[in-house]
Amino acid sequence: MRTLRFHEYGAPLSVLRLEDAEPPSPGRSQIRVRVQACGLTPADWALCGGLFAGDLPRGIGLEVSGTVDAVGDEVTGVEIGDPVFGPAPYTGPTAGASEQALLDTWFPRPPGLAPAAVAALPMAVETAYRGLDEIGVRDGTTVLVHGAGSTVGYAAVQIALQRGARVIATAGETYANALRAVGADVTGYGDGMAERVMAIAGGPVDLALDAAPVSNALPGLVRTVKAPEDVLTLSDFAAAEELGVRVSFGTSTTQRNDVLGGYANLAAEGRFSVPVARTFPLEDWRTAAELSQSGQARGKLVLEIG
Repeated sequence: MRTLRFHEYGAPLSVLRLEDAEPPSPGRSQIRVRVQACGLTPADWALCGGLFAGDLPRGIGLEVSGTVDAVGDEVTGVEIGDPVFGPAPYTGPTAGASEQALLDTWFPRPPGLAPAAVAALPMAVETAYRGLDEIGVRDGTTVLVHGAGSTVGYAAVQIALQRGARVIATAGETYANALRAVGADVTGYGDGMAERVMAIAGGPVDLALDAAPVSNALPGLVRTVKAPEDVLTLSDFAAAEELGVRVSFGTSTTQRNDVLGGYANLAAEGRFSVPVARTFPLEDWRTAAELSQSGQARGKLVLEIG
């Protein structure tokens, strides 16, 4: 099978190779899928750089949709040919950006939801849901979601609104109107952001979730709340330590992959989405990687494989 992987750590465009490899065999509680679509995330590029280093080679691609083509001995409730999706494990010699991939956790792909659309969900939904849990967003709270134009931020806005929170979102023009349409108050980035947020809220917000790439925004976010610990960042860990801001960095014991099936059903009903900006064939992975790392993707980038 074709797979996208690296044999040494370094800059993704330098170390990644599209090459042939043996298809992986499922363990007793795993399934193997023939991949139709694979979402790309910043975590892929971090893995290339040595995040969670281990045996090499390793693959990239942590979000997969496809059809089941092999099952482990202890697997029940799924048949060969079933359409499924889920987060792909990243510790083996191949991962989701391959023609075939293993899944430890999977959910049915709802009818009517395209492979690329469902492959866009896992990382954004899990990260947003976990972050909102950790900071305590619930019915009646007012929460600022900074970076609401990112895939995680866009998901967080919708999840927080569904919990009954009031949401104020910072976003650029690409998704500002769409965020307003789902019920958020929206303001732009840049100078005066904290003051604009507090004017909309009528004072400090209860909580703030930083879902944006690192951009020196945390001091402004701290000004929108009553105390620094009311802010949680998903990205700017260095500044968080200096400012007393909380951080979220998922581990196997805290991840909320259990909610993915429900959000896929909501997406199939038109009640939830993670916007897909562009899709690319697997052989055009380099263009996709360059766009992703440019910070100008403006939505999820997906490799279409099968």
